[in-house]
Amino acid sequence: MDNGGYFSEHSEELSRKYPGKYVAIVNNKLVAVNQSEVEAFKKAKKKYPNKLVSLSYIPRRDELVTLL
Repeated sequence: MDNGGYFSEHSEELSRKYPGKYVAIVNNKLVAVNQSEVEAFKKAKKKYPNKLVSLSYIPRRDELVTLL
């Protein structure tokens, strides 16, 4: 299943709820959130050891750069 669809469909919600954190998606479902990329991955793999885990960092507002 394409986990990338989850990111695009829920980008506003993820940005609002989890700025500065890593989110792990499995089977198009949010399964772990952590400040550490490694810990988010470990939590996801513990729950779903045989599944593909997609990780993404959710930037804080002050980390975003607007290009004009």
